[in-house]
Amino acid sequence: MTLPTRETEHSAPAGPAGLSVRDLTVRYGAHVAVDAVSLDVAAGQWIALIGPNGAGKTSLLHAITGAVPCDGTLSIGDEQRLQTLPPRRRARRVALVPQQPLIPEAIAVFDYTLLGRTTHLPYLGVEGTRDRQIVADTLDHLGLLDLAGRAVHTLSGGEQQRVVLARALVQQTPVLLLDEPTSALDIGHRQQVLELVDRLRRDDHLTVLAAMHDLILAAQYADGLVLMDAGCVVAAGSAADVLTRDRIARHYSADVQVLSTPDGAVAPVPVRRRR
Repeated sequence: MTLPTRETEHSAPAGPAGLSVRDLTVRYGAHVAVDAVSLDVAAGQWIALIGPNGAGKTSLLHAITGAVPCDGTLSIGDEQRLQTLPPRRRARRVALVPQQPLIPEAIAVFDYTLLGRTTHLPYLGVEGTRDRQIVADTLDHLGLLDLAGRAVHTLSGGEQQRVVLARALVQQTPVLLLDEPTSALDIGHRQQVLELVDRLRRDDHLTVLAAMHDLILAAQYADGLVLMDAGCVVAAGSAADVLTRDRIARHYSADVQVLSTPDGAVAPVPVRRRR
């Protein structure tokens, strides 16, 4: 499932690139939401950000996109100090699938996805034939082309999530950020969305950094985990290294058993506290 590589009249798709974060700090007044976080995601790699509510995962993702101010250094590929780039150029390097996207009422699937091409247009420019073709090809790859004329709000949760993903993909960035991409979905749709992301990053060498609450899914799909708590990275590595019973108890206040699945993945399962 390879995304289209056609050039628009304004820019060409970006090639594979890794993400480097150094000493990134986000403050909201006196509150430090992200405290000197450093991490690396190699080109084509999938890293999951995990941690309890309020750990700073969403603030970290938003800082990478430029949605919130930050201190520190961000680099994508050979592009150093990402935060110094103009917003439109930055949006051609990194795209975000938000946890709660703002979807205009009654907007059609095609038109909503087309919004992702805005960053490739000149000021006061309009979408051209190639922009529309990229949108059509992307919707086709995601199994959404037959729904192009439907209003987004009439779709199922899983279909809406694929549409939001499509909008991010037509930005044609080398780095894709996901903020709890499956939090509102049932188990079947969760699996479908994550399998789709996994195929896209393998086929198109996307670099993926995803905030995920579900530890079992994070362990199954990500190449590595970064555990955050109180704005800091407290552990990083493979799922087996990070998801220990003691560490989950310490940072989540949860009692779990860490099981092994038949394919060798780890699965933290809550233990019922009987009185």
